[in-house]
Amino acid sequence: QVQLVESGGGLVQAGGSLRLSCAASGRTFTNYVMGWFRQAPGKEREFVAASRWSGGSSYYRNYADSVKGRFTISRDNAKNTVYLQMNSLKPEDTAVYYCAADSSRGSWYYSTSYVYWGQGTQVTVSS
Repeated sequence: QVQLVESGGGLVQAGGSLRLSCAASGRTFTNYVMGWFRQAPGKEREFVAASRWSGGSSYYRNYADSVKGRFTISRDNAKNTVYLQMNSLKPEDTAVYYCAADSSRGSWYYSTSYVYWGQGTQVTVSS
């Protein structure tokens, strides 16, 4: 049984940093897309970042425009874990953040493309 477990969320002041972790079990995702989405109250779930294997030990990364330059997605394949380092946080980053894996159903930008999901972790940025 595949499980994705997020951790690292919390309350932080604007300008601060948090690092989210997503530990996968039940399957290895080394050669698969892993991504992060977020959902704020009353809004649809939106793409944040994703990482796709590009050959050898290299990964291609992509980010939403709203987080580019502030967030970094990375992976530790030995731990089957993906991270999201979030710097210069803004109040508008407040949301539940979800880890997702295996976008074989479509484009990595769309939540409907992903097969596996974590339960989400709350990130709250105060002004």
